[in-house]
Amino acid sequence: MADSNITRNAMAAAMKALMKEKKLSKISISDICGACGMNRNSFYYHFKDKYDLINWIFYTEFVSNIHLEEYKDALQLLEDICDYLYQERDFYRVALKMEGQNSFQEYFSEVMDPYLKYLADQIMGAGKEEAFFLRFFGDAFLMAIIRWVMDENIMQPREFVRQLDETISLGAKKILEVKQKKAADSSVL
Repeated sequence: MADSNITRNAMAAAMKALMKEKKLSKISISDICGACGMNRNSFYYHFKDKYDLINWIFYTEFVSNIHLEEYKDALQLLEDICDYLYQERDFYRVALKMEGQNSFQEYFSEVMDPYLKYLADQIMGAGKEEAFFLRFFGDAFLMAIIRWVMDENIMQPREFVRQLDETISLGAKKILEVKQKKAADSSVL
């Protein structure tokens, strides 16, 4: 098992290095194997394709190290997510540009879903339409994070989280004001 992880880590390091030099579409399995001194059989023993390798990198570097039960503060979870993505932004900018079948964005969305639902529930609380509510805010968080990572003039993670928190708070306040005004207007009639 230890040798297996050494091999996977070598392939991951090679992939990350290659992604700094080439477009993902131009990186071949031969390139990855050549960069880490492995053969194609070794690669295919561990991964289905280069997209599987990218997903494995995300899972091992991030997902396996984040445990929801350790977070009492949803904003701290969001900050930890953003800190990691910020540190690895060059890699994730390339990975998130992939489109279509087996795209990292699809995998990222699927894996991040429970974290983003947790954030939505912790920050906003759920109403009677809980499933819709959590999906809506989970999707909003996901797209905000992707747009932030892809921005060439990316702001610091703390500032991004602060702005998200402020936007959510201000939005909730405005919605409440509108609902109260509508309720007051309908009671006058």
